[in-house]
Amino acid sequence: MEKPGKKKKNSSGLSRRKFVGITASGATALTIVPSFAVSGLGHVAPSDKLYLAAVGCGGEGASDIRAFMRKPGKNVVISHLCDVDDRQAAPIRKEFPKAPYYHDWREMFDKEHEHFDAVTVAIPDHNHAIVGLRAMQLHKHLYLQKPLTHDIYEARILTKAAKKYKVVTQMGDQGASCDGMRTLREWIEADILGDIEKVYCWTDRPVWPQGIPWPDERPSVPAGLNWDLWLGTAKETEYIDNLVPFNWRGWWRFGTGALGDMGCHIMGPPFKLLHLGYPTEVSGSASTVYDGIFSEAQYPESGPVSSSIRFTYTLNNGKTLQLYWMDGGITPERPKELDPDKNMNEIMGDWPGLNDYEGATLFIGTKGKAACGWGGRNPILLPLSRNKDVHVPEKYPRVEGGMDGHYWQFIDACIAGYGNAEVDSPFEDYAGPLTETVLMGNLLLRSFNIRKKVKRTDPVYGEMESFVYPGRYIDFKWDGENMRITNFEPANQFVKREYRKGWGTLEL
Repeated sequence: MEKPGKKKKNSSGLSRRKFVGITASGATALTIVPSFAVSGLGHVAPSDKLYLAAVGCGGEGASDIRAFMRKPGKNVVISHLCDVDDRQAAPIRKEFPKAPYYHDWREMFDKEHEHFDAVTVAIPDHNHAIVGLRAMQLHKHLYLQKPLTHDIYEARILTKAAKKYKVVTQMGDQGASCDGMRTLREWIEADILGDIEKVYCWTDRPVWPQGIPWPDERPSVPAGLNWDLWLGTAKETEYIDNLVPFNWRGWWRFGTGALGDMGCHIMGPPFKLLHLGYPTEVSGSASTVYDGIFSEAQYPESGPVSSSIRFTYTLNNGKTLQLYWMDGGITPERPKELDPDKNMNEIMGDWPGLNDYEGATLFIGTKGKAACGWGGRNPILLPLSRNKDVHVPEKYPRVEGGMDGHYWQFIDACIAGYGNAEVDSPFEDYAGPLTETVLMGNLLLRSFNIRKKVKRTDPVYGEMESFVYPGRYIDFKWDGENMRITNFEPANQFVKREYRKGWGTLEL
């Protein structure tokens, strides 16, 4: 099979590129004929392979690329590679030596867009949206790692873009395709749990430094890293140590903290299964650090060490549901149904026997409780003895390959064309609104550091300067449709940020 852009003809007289382009844009309705149906006639189906360009080749990017290539049948080609860090990209470049390699995704898109069908993106959060939107504007199908974006506004734009440009989209929350998500859905629909009134979500994140001051040292940029391209849309910043390739997650100008890293995974099951939509209210608290007597340290650049947040939702039936998020070692009250000597995180949030606790979700219903690991993995009923007694028939087909199947779904849906095959985490109606909800939690945490200087009299230390924090311990009222906090205006500065000069704006 020749690469897209070459003028090989199929039986309809269309080049493969024109065929895929027309299908993706929705310009006309065409029936895709699978390759096995026409191969005996000497023809090759125009869409039997997906040519995939990768932006981000190290870490999660490398993992994603390899997951795509594990698909049975291997009907995907890693056609192009892009990364700003040669050190991180080196292993993948060796695995795919024929794929042209770029440092700047903009150059790759400009020069090569006729030679690939879809884009997979796994880069720091602050550059997700601008890469993703441009890919969709070029009518490329898009696999984008969680969270979709750094800002709430960006998530809304990408959601609208997916519909406008009629491309297949999938957010990288692999758990959405695991068997456990189907099992939980079957339990809920069989009324095993009754009405869900509360949900608890928690994680071991952050597992990188947070609650710390911005470093004073200014080391040299390492060889092999293009720092300006790594910064992308972020404000002008001198290079700092201990940032690339992972610890950027703890700094607000680049990352989205514990919520951004695991929120889509852990809040995804209740969001999808209970049809939550936008929260109406958000409240919570975060850890504080002191650098002196009655002197709270101010580290607004960094996420907190730990936090606890409550999201309030109005369900379709008019009832209210509370969803609680906890991170940094904070967990919900231990369920009384568990034996006292059992580790609740290993039971409710682990893959059995793998010691892989990263987070968990606990559903509290009027008829019972259920828990699962991140993304719906390993669902269990509480008390544990109930798992032997409850037998709900499988109602929904499982995804071949489980979490790997999350990637394979995307490949099949791209080949089938927009609207012709299902994926588990499309931007429309799921991943976009879920990302907005997750980022609402960060809006609250960042508002936690808004302060105003005052003078006060302490009964022991006398007259002293202090600060008040008007964004703390209040209930934020959220107008989801218009993306606004209606009762604390300063918080709205975190809905949308300005991009660095030369990186434009995010507009459809």
